[in-house]
Amino acid sequence: MQDYLRDNWIEILGTLCGVVYLYQELKVSIWMWLTGIIMPVISLFVYYEAGLYADFGINIYYLIAAVYGFLVWQFGKKKDQAELPITHTPRGKYWLLTLTFILCFVAIGFLLQAYTDSTVPWWDSFTTALSIVGMWMLARKWLEQWWTWVAVDAVSSALYIYKGIYFYAALYGLYTLIAIYGYFKWKQLMTQSSSQQVTTPPTP
Repeated sequence: MQDYLRDNWIEILGTLCGVVYLYQELKVSIWMWLTGIIMPVISLFVYYEAGLYADFGINIYYLIAAVYGFLVWQFGKKKDQAELPITHTPRGKYWLLTLTFILCFVAIGFLLQAYTDSTVPWWDSFTTALSIVGMWMLARKWLEQWWTWVAVDAVSSALYIYKGIYFYAALYGLYTLIAIYGYFKWKQLMTQSSSQQVTTPPTP
């Protein structure tokens, strides 16, 4: 057991960061973006060793998205808002999100199949492409981003079991359950925020 923990300490550290990140996301804490910078750095090593090259690449994207998300959450709010509000995904954005997913899925899948020794190129591509869309939605604080993570996390958990990354498999299994809870939690917070805006008179 000690040998396993010693040999997989970086995977365990990444798992712990993931738990902290998930807690902060549920609390809608802007500090999740700081954790969102640390965790991808750790995960780069884990995914490269496992031969999950698309997941390796997506963590570079996560680093950039974490910086973008922090800036949007901090400075994207209106002058009369204490923070960027949770909102529904604008209907006009769904076609762009779908198109982005399809293009990324096909492009990443072909690249992995043609230029890497990945044994799961299309499953790896699926989670990577959907994660790109999910991070964009999260950065905008759109409620429906949780459903993208339900799909990503469930598939990732099964994929990591197959690849023998058991701590990450357990982490993403937990993510799947909490992503479902997160949707309803954020929906409740969005409703409460909307009610407060309606019942609170404007400041003279």
